[in-house]
Amino acid sequence: MGYSVAIIGAGIGAEHLDGYLALPEHFEVKTICDTDQDRAAILAHKQGISTCADYAEVLAQPEIDIIDICLPPHLHFSAIKAALHAGKDVICEKPLVSSCAECDEIEQLCQQTGQNVFPVFQYRYGKGATQLLALIAAGLAGKAYTATLETHWNRDSHYYANAWRGTWAGEQGGAVLGHAIHIHDWACHILGPVSSVFALLDTRVNAIEVEDCASISMRMEKGALVTSSITLGSADDYSRMRFCFEGFTAESDILPYKPAEGEWRFKARSPVSQHDIDHILSQLHHTNENGYTGLFREISKALDGNAHRAVCLSDAKNALALVTAIYHSARTLQVVNLPLTPDDAGYQSWLP
Repeated sequence: MGYSVAIIGAGIGAEHLDGYLALPEHFEVKTICDTDQDRAAILAHKQGISTCADYAEVLAQPEIDIIDICLPPHLHFSAIKAALHAGKDVICEKPLVSSCAECDEIEQLCQQTGQNVFPVFQYRYGKGATQLLALIAAGLAGKAYTATLETHWNRDSHYYANAWRGTWAGEQGGAVLGHAIHIHDWACHILGPVSSVFALLDTRVNAIEVEDCASISMRMEKGALVTSSITLGSADDYSRMRFCFEGFTAESDILPYKPAEGEWRFKARSPVSQHDIDHILSQLHHTNENGYTGLFREISKALDGNAHRAVCLSDAKNALALVTAIYHSARTLQVVNLPLTPDDAGYQSWLP
């Protein structure tokens, strides 16, 4: 069956629209809601989609099945709650909400209403991700030793001319929350949860309230050591992941916003042979459903009650718990252990 969608916010919503348009048998975008009606009209006109400026008006439309929230971060929590109360399923951009406590409240509301909330972590979907997961499933990876993550992007004063960006009140955080959250989720998706973290954060590139540089060390529950380097002062936009397993080393492409796509490199480590790796990879069929298209395809499977790889609320909560721990570690210069409890510092809010 197909699902009717309303996109709330025509900024990143433009990329969401492209993802839905690639899956016409599963989704139909009915309306685009934005207080900037000119921006909404430009996006909607291409496909004959209706527009409106009133979120309450969208929620009152019985034909809408899914509310896709593409608003600034500080608006996510209230927008999700309103959609769930209106009987809608929700897809929401990162960060899902602004604290672990808010995530708990959303989870409780989902249980009460019977509706679903799907966080957006589109990095998980692409050729490279499919290949790496297949090699792990085939038993060729063995123990994970280390991983390095690089989020090296260029964001200058023009980017921060938008009033809500670069502020605790509007953006709710800096590069750790708004830029590297995807690559951190990817690492956890592959290696499992984080057990402890130590972080150094700084504001070195732009005249903003929040951090734009970070150096983070993580120990995963299964023992792997992960290093994450973040800056918004790179000469270009560059993302890379490198995983050292017992059986092989995997290195991503450097595509800044879709490192799971592109050409990955997998080099065998004895006793695993390159032939073993190449054989597994040769058996894979990739559908080119990358990024948002791959994410939305998995969401449609979940809503249909089929087996799926959609991102779930627990994934979002794990990502937000890591953000919380990173901020607390940077402020105290101490190692912070996870998982967190409601009594831990920052659980109710990581804002300073």
